[in-house]
Amino acid sequence: MHAPRVGFVSLGCPKALVDSEHILTQLKAEGYDTSATYQGADLVIVNTCGFIDGAVKESLDAIGEALSENGRVIVTGCLGAKKDAQGQDLVTAVHPKVLAVTGPHALGEVMSAVHLHLPKPHDPFMDLVPEQGVRLTPKHYAYLKISEGCNHRCSFCIIPSMRGDLVSRPIGEVMREAEALVKAGVKELLVISQDTSAYGVDLRYRTDFVAGRPVKTRMTELVRELATLGVWVRLHYVYPYPHVDEVIELMAQGKVLPYLDVPFQHADGEILRAMKRPASAERNLDRIKSWRSVCPEITLRSTFIAGFPGETEAQFETLLTFLKEAELDRVGCFAYSPVAGASANALANPIASEIREERRGRLMQLQGGISAKRLRRHVGRIAHALIDEVNREGGVARTSADAPEIDGNLFIVPPESVSARQRFKAQVKAGEIVRVRVTGSDAHDLWGDLL
Repeated sequence: MHAPRVGFVSLGCPKALVDSEHILTQLKAEGYDTSATYQGADLVIVNTCGFIDGAVKESLDAIGEALSENGRVIVTGCLGAKKDAQGQDLVTAVHPKVLAVTGPHALGEVMSAVHLHLPKPHDPFMDLVPEQGVRLTPKHYAYLKISEGCNHRCSFCIIPSMRGDLVSRPIGEVMREAEALVKAGVKELLVISQDTSAYGVDLRYRTDFVAGRPVKTRMTELVRELATLGVWVRLHYVYPYPHVDEVIELMAQGKVLPYLDVPFQHADGEILRAMKRPASAERNLDRIKSWRSVCPEITLRSTFIAGFPGETEAQFETLLTFLKEAELDRVGCFAYSPVAGASANALANPIASEIREERRGRLMQLQGGISAKRLRRHVGRIAHALIDEVNREGGVARTSADAPEIDGNLFIVPPESVSARQRFKAQVKAGEIVRVRVTGSDAHDLWGDLL
């Protein structure tokens, strides 16, 4: 008789992906098997996203498909915390036949639902589970979630209502997970949270123990500890608070990757206030100049919203001017999308959807030129690149300037000679870090030759 089998659908952001990994790890620890098909599963878990309307539809469609193909479905994730206009749980209102619904970051509740509807097998072998747990990313990189929830109340966002206020993990716990991942062969740790700069605030930077040493649960101390592991450390969702300067110093010293993902969102003061965002464009420009003076090789990524309610053409032009002055390396832009439950929905003077999209297009066109200019600086230089995959065209890799899936790639071109190709095949393998001479660039990617 086979062990109980659970199918799994994981949607949403890297934070939701980490939640999925934790659930899969616990399932494996308790002796459950996983199924790659609906038909082979005894029940299905769907980890959902509920941030914007498109994600809500995708999640509801995935739940419907799982119900149609399998019939026994447990729902978790951000969509599980959302209500409809009548105050009823949105998931059960649309799909009343689901077995159970939980919100995000709810491992215990999910496992309780699994136990109720699919009793766990007798006496599982704990050594079936690798120390680093079950992960959905490639073997050579992993997301490291350091906290849950957020203390900000941005008017366009409903994440605090779904995931709650900031809850930081003690630094000792985070480091034990990071060490297990590195031991398992991970070459790059991507630090994620809703607000990485606020790590430890809720704990009042309480001291915990790392390898027997007392260490404060604080962003700077965490980055220092991660820097000792000998792998790439990439920081995401960093608000531009003054203490971030301490981390820039560590980047300049080569301790961690010179890469910072900072969600600026806009540059006009009135729009930032309407968004309930901290800081101002002027202070942000000063910080960018300061960071680059300390660490000239730093890569700065950010995201912006175009067409926020009340945004005038002049205010949008202020944002474009900011981009011209800041010359950020990587930029993403979303046309404002109303989210059910967000306070921004009540703001006056909403922008027509076609204008929102037009502004988003103009911003990305401008940024395309800036990005192309920034990338041209790398041509002729030697870069260390982490290889993600190898195909017929050569190696698909990333430099320190590129996070997986959201930034560009460095394409390693195979040599023409037979002898050189043999060496190329021996060195260019997924998960390896190699030296590459950059030979070309465009608005998003680089090309280069193996050294």
